[in-house]
Amino acid sequence: MYPPELVKPMREDLTKVGFSELHTADDVETAIKNEGTTLVVVNSVCGCAAANARPGAAMSLQNDKKPDHLVTVFAGVDREAVDAARANMVPFPPSSPSMALFKNGELVHMLERHHIEGRPAQMIAENLKGAYNEYC
Repeated sequence: MYPPELVKPMREDLTKVGFSELHTADDVETAIKNEGTTLVVVNSVCGCAAANARPGAAMSLQNDKKPDHLVTVFAGVDREAVDAARANMVPFPPSSPSMALFKNGELVHMLERHHIEGRPAQMIAENLKGAYNEYC
């Protein structure tokens, strides 16, 4: 588990653009089951989260259509919440960072680490915008 002071700025990359942090399994289940669309970002301390995932998620919100709810869990910190989020992302294997779009509790779009790592933030944002335009 990472110390809170280490991950605080990494958390704030998402919370400052409107994401709510989830810390428990109940928080995750409630968020995913919300009516409408929910984007879940599994945040992490890795370089691809800093360079690609978090900026891509933030850029994706510059779109006419966007998710009704924005939430995040932090791998290596919020174990219970991350496990619950990943359980809802089956059949995709656990990876971080990752992003999942849910609509009325159903997983409709997934970005795994291999879709994020080595890809520019703009490409990640465009992928998410395409999902928003289809499902939101």
